[in-house]
Amino acid sequence: MSAANDTQAVSAANHITRASGPKGVAMNRSTKLGLAGLAGAALLSALPAWAQAPAAAAAKPFVPTAAMVNKGDTAWMLTSSVLVLMMSVPGLALFYGGLVRTKNMLSVLMQVFMIVCIAALVWVSWGYSMAFTGGSQFVGGFGKLFLKGVDANSLAATFSNGVYIPEYAYVCFQMTFACITPALIVGAFAERVKFTPLMVFMVAWMTIVYFPIAHMVWYWAGPDFLPNAPTDFGFLYGKGALDFAGGTVVHINAGIAGLVGCLVIGKRAGFNKEPMPPHSLTMTMIGASLLWVGWFGFNAGSNLESNGLTALAFINTFVATAAAGVSWAVIDQIKHGKPSLLGAVTGAVAGLVAITPASGFASPMTSIILGLLVSPLCFFFVTTVKAWGKYDDSLDVFGVHCIGGIFGALGTGVVADPKLGGQGWVDYTAAVAKPGVYDMATQLWTQAEAVAITLVWSGGVSAVLFLILKYTVGIRPSEEVEHEGLDITEHGERAYNY
Repeated sequence: MSAANDTQAVSAANHITRASGPKGVAMNRSTKLGLAGLAGAALLSALPAWAQAPAAAAAKPFVPTAAMVNKGDTAWMLTSSVLVLMMSVPGLALFYGGLVRTKNMLSVLMQVFMIVCIAALVWVSWGYSMAFTGGSQFVGGFGKLFLKGVDANSLAATFSNGVYIPEYAYVCFQMTFACITPALIVGAFAERVKFTPLMVFMVAWMTIVYFPIAHMVWYWAGPDFLPNAPTDFGFLYGKGALDFAGGTVVHINAGIAGLVGCLVIGKRAGFNKEPMPPHSLTMTMIGASLLWVGWFGFNAGSNLESNGLTALAFINTFVATAAAGVSWAVIDQIKHGKPSLLGAVTGAVAGLVAITPASGFASPMTSIILGLLVSPLCFFFVTTVKAWGKYDDSLDVFGVHCIGGIFGALGTGVVADPKLGGQGWVDYTAAVAKPGVYDMATQLWTQAEAVAITLVWSGGVSAVLFLILKYTVGIRPSEEVEHEGLDITEHGERAYNY
């Protein structure tokens, strides 16, 4: 979703209220418009005279006003931003920290915490401008470098005509996504990476990978501007890719980068030769629970408004996660004779990942199906495939986030179908937005294209960045340092002092 654009020509549908989709998915944006013909006629009759005259409307500039801002929407977006920040710190930090050995607990906490700090500064300096301003279809420009032109009075578009939120609220919400995405990567090579080169990698990765992918998937001019700016959108948005809250931008993006990182850096010293159990599943369970709670801001907040579609994304997030947690526990029971806490929380995270792109498109029942099915798939990858490939993805970032993200992205093409209770899509380029005819096969192909582009771009660039660091400053500590633990060697502290 692009920020406010007060220079484009006015849309002929200035005051249509709509339960609309999330942050900038393709011009196919979903909504369930019951009694579409009757509602459309009523809305048209309610439009002002100039809005019913396309020629006159096209000549009249549209300028959002403060009257178009709802305090409830603003409050929800700020609350959602807090919830997503909580997902990173403390949620992800504790989830990852509990899974590593005691001697590396503090290093993981420090890595996640500092990535969030650095990513926030990068975001307001150049990231927001690169992701959410016009430019090419592949990356934004530098018109809002260092938040130039953004102030307490500037507005950002939502998915409803004539409905806006303060641009600062939008900047903050999107900033939390930019913070957690690179932090997800570190789990793939936890316990064997130097701190400073990792921070350098993250800045470069955000700039070259995350911001362009976010722009391609989520940037568009907004519902009041798109009819008169029909090419002002990101590449994958224009192709019709559906990603409600970050299946491609966040999970596939980070997951494939993590796999590349663990391959380039290599296996942990003693991998498959000495036990490496999680040092605190209590911490991991607390972290997973915080992730689940925060994910309601992640998914439901992505609607940018507080309405019925927000509630749909909320309940879908709830039940898909529950189903995936149960599914993984059942697999453990069948496979090992005992359900494990580690399996249950891993399944819950897999469910959160899978429902992310589909949360505003699916129905609650199809969301449950996504949750039930993603756990067996991820279980297969984190056990069988990882054993076959002999790679050391420490905390299963690839097996859960990338594979779960791919499943969710492709699954979105299925569950969004109105015949299955999904939300379908809306053509925002029409003078009066209208529901489109849903073609599942076409949508699945579009989803597959988005997945492939994300895998190739993130995987390729990540490989280049990791290799540059490996053969210049070095990205891995010595084996002696690794055996002693990164807490004391990298940071001069221990997580626990007994």
